[in-house]
Amino acid sequence: MKTVSSLLDNNWHERYRKIATLNIRSSIYDVTNQCNLRCKGCFFFSSNEHQAASEETDVGKWSRFIQKEKERGVNLAILIGGEPTLCLDRIEAFYAQLPTFCSTNGQIKIPRDRFPDMMMGISLWGNEEDEKILRGKDTFSVSSKNYQGDPYTYYLYTITPKQVGRIEQMIRKIADVGLKVHLQLLSNDEKVDGFSWTEEKLRDVRAEMDGMLDAYPKTVISCKYYHEVITTGRMMNRQFGWAECPSVTEPMDNRTPRPKRLIRFIRWASDLKTVHRCCTSATRDCSTCKDGAAHMSWIMVNKRDHLQSTKDLQNWIEVYEMFAKLYRFIPW
Repeated sequence: MKTVSSLLDNNWHERYRKIATLNIRSSIYDVTNQCNLRCKGCFFFSSNEHQAASEETDVGKWSRFIQKEKERGVNLAILIGGEPTLCLDRIEAFYAQLPTFCSTNGQIKIPRDRFPDMMMGISLWGNEEDEKILRGKDTFSVSSKNYQGDPYTYYLYTITPKQVGRIEQMIRKIADVGLKVHLQLLSNDEKVDGFSWTEEKLRDVRAEMDGMLDAYPKTVISCKYYHEVITTGRMMNRQFGWAECPSVTEPMDNRTPRPKRLIRFIRWASDLKTVHRCCTSATRDCSTCKDGAAHMSWIMVNKRDHLQSTKDLQNWIEVYEMFAKLYRFIPW
């Protein structure tokens, strides 16, 4: 029988030990329905999730809700929107009680005296040209000034098919402003012309992502196994999709048989009552989903399947380490 101990040497076993006890239990929260951008392909607006529930504005109710979430076992709050930084009092309610990650477009600079060590992930959808097409403006010019050198901030670089062959341009800019970057892929929910993936483009982007990790190891927070899974949609001879996704809201998960999934995961709307189907949107075709966190989680919840060989288990460890770094459970 293959076990962790039999497959790993002392160095890898120590790396495994550091993540094995983390027991991360996350959920996702729509902090607000409002945003200061309207990006083509944003699943929140393309699926009309901004109309699914009215916002709760009473911060006291947010605080009591968060306490119940903590009692439910959540130990990582992932804040999305809309744009969370439009509602700092709601962010503060989370930050006071739970390890908190805030996803932002970076156009508003959060006060670090108020949130000294909160992890921030800044969305980036390509170079200036792509951002103007998809987001209406060059967001990097603003966000890079707001967060330059911030040790608790990194870019969530959503690579588009048009970026293939030109990714290094943005990686170098991110390195120059003293920030880290995590790579993910556009799902093109609104089918913007020219921004859909082909098999050839996916092969090319995988090779380029691997190259960026090799060339910028102190800047890029990633691993090659993650690149393989997110570009192929396959893991251990299985295909990603509805039947496999681990990031389905638990009360809505009626799949039979139920796959390995995130324990107690729920994505909450901003009324603190309504829940969404999954970590992205109910209108997305799961077979075309390129969501980075969903694919990371897919790997992470399937540890047993990676006890096939030393390399398989090492791949699993690297993905778990990557996730833990992105949410600051372990250092960069």
